[in-house]
This record gives sequence, C-alpha cells and structure tokens, in this order.
Amino acid sequence: MNLRIALIGCGLIGQKRLNLLPPGSVTVACDTQLDRARKIAAQNPGCVATDSFEQAVSLPHVDMVMVATLNATLAPIALAAVKRGKHVLIEKPGGIRVAELEALHAAAVKSGALVRIGYNHRYHPACLKALELFRGGALGPMMFVRGRYGQGGRPGYEKEWRGNPELSGGGELIDQGVHLIDLAGIFLGEFTTVEGHATRYYWNMPVEDNAFLSLRNAAGNTAWLHASCSEWKNLFSLEIYGRDAKLHWEGLGGSYGLERLTYYKMLPQMGPPETTIWEFPRGDESWKIEMAEFFEDIRLKRCPVPGLREATAALRVVEKIYQNNL
Repeated sequence: MNLRIALIGCGLIGQKRLNLLPPGSVTVACDTQLDRARKIAAQNPGCVATDSFEQAVSLPHVDMVMVATLNATLAPIALAAVKRGKHVLIEKPGGIRVAELEALHAAAVKSGALVRIGYNHRYHPACLKALELFRGGALGPMMFVRGRYGQGGRPGYEKEWRGNPELSGGGELIDQGVHLIDLAGIFLGEFTTVEGHATRYYWNMPVEDNAFLSLRNAAGNTAWLHASCSEWKNLFSLEIYGRDAKLHWEGLGGSYGLERLTYYKMLPQMGPPETTIWEFPRGDESWKIEMAEFFEDIRLKRCPVPGLREATAALRVVEKIYQNNL
C-alpha cells in the first residue's frame, strides 16, 4: 500500500519520525514557517511545500495527513482533513476540548476517514511487555495504579507556547499528564470519578506546572497520578498493582534514564517477592510501531486504538480537573 502523506507542522514532527516514513511517500510539507516546509520538500522529490493547511488537506494526491502542531490547532486542522476523507494521525492530546474531539468523531463517521491519536508511550518496549503480562493474567485482579511523569523545563520555558493557555489549552496536565491518564486507563478502564487539582509552584505562567489526580473506575480501582514540570531530574514511573503481583515501569531512555520493567510476584508465604527485571538499553521504537499500526489500520479499514475514543477519555479527565480549578 503506497500512501501519499501530507505533513503539517514540520517543525514539531521531528527528523526521527520523518525517517520512519516510506521513501517517496511525503507529497506535501506544510508549516507556518514556509522555509521549514521547503526544507522537508527538498528531501522528498516531487513534494509540494506550502504554508496553508487548507491547501495541504485539499490536494487530491493526499491519502493521509500527519498533524503535529500547537495543541490549539490540532483539532481544527484534523477536522479539515477528515471532512475531505483523509486519514489522520494527530499528535496527542488531539485537541484542547472534548467538544473538538466529538466534532472530529462525527465528521470521521460521515466521511469514513480513520483517526489515530499519537499516544506513542503505549508502544514503548516496557509498556508492551507490561501489557503482555497483564493480559496474560500475571497480576491477578487489579487494585490500583500509581504514576509520576515530570521534567524540569529550561530557561525561558514560561515564555514558550506551552505556557500560553490559548495555544496549549493548559499546562503540564494536558502536556505530559495525558500520557499518564491514557496509560492508567489501559489497565483500569474508564474513570467514573475524577478528583484532583492543577497548581503552579515554580514557573511564572498562567498555566499549571503541577497536577495531582485521583481517578477511580466504577469498581473503585484507583489511579493516583502526578505530572510536573518542576521535576529537576526527568522522571517517568508507572506502578501497576494487582492482588498477585506488581509491575514497575521506570524510565523512557535518554534523560529519563534506562527504560526497565520489574515484575514482583507475591509468593504464598508473602515476604520478599519473586523478582524479574527486563531492561531496554537500545531505546524504543514506539513511533515506528505507531506508524506501522496506522498503516495497517488503513489497509484493514479498522478502527485505530488509541483513537478518538481513547483521546476523548483522557481529555475528559483533563477538562474535569481544570473545571475544578475555576
């Protein structure tokens, strides 16, 4: 299957993702800074460079659109593409309001376009191994999830687009926090009770730099989550507790440290658990797997997961926390 792809938001897509695309597949490069689009076009013979997303999604020789822009423009651009029947891969969170994703879903149903949301953490090697164990019953009945995700920003961070609520839709919760919400939902399902708060401790900006969440499903299983951009040593930690065992995913590679998964199996006599550790020093191929999955979605005409349903569930939690802060 030879898909013809339009890239929108060349500056945020990144070279790593570009390298994963099949040679000759990029037919349109679009960015508000035309020079960035021209740079991508120069690497892809026959590729058109434009600063108009309307033009990019309207061209007949485009089958699929990748949208990696500021949060506030993700859904409007994706909607324009979906209305024209283009399949769309959108960077998380997919939009800044639940209503945007609901409108996108309605348009996708009408046009038959498929929409995948870029929650690539699902395809990290530690997560894939954790899901294998979880789905195989290695944890027993679920109890709760505890997650932390944080980074420390950089000089001038408060002046970047992530600090502007009109462009970002919020702060650390809608940035990194949605990954935690999405991952916790895989193990616990839909959250029917949403509690917590978003606050500002360090950065002088009109959005939160820390968010603390307590989420519960209908059975009372809890996800206790903390997202922070005042974490002075980059951190990722997700602990998944069952009655029979626990999984602990640490690190994402790079500045977040070596990615590893530890399995703690409770013994009949209790005491120190039986412990197995998997380490992933070669890094992750999450974007590669994510891309391949979407190509397969399109080939099989299957509903993408994570798609709009999963993105809406995560954004609904974010929206509720922000409403609690009003």
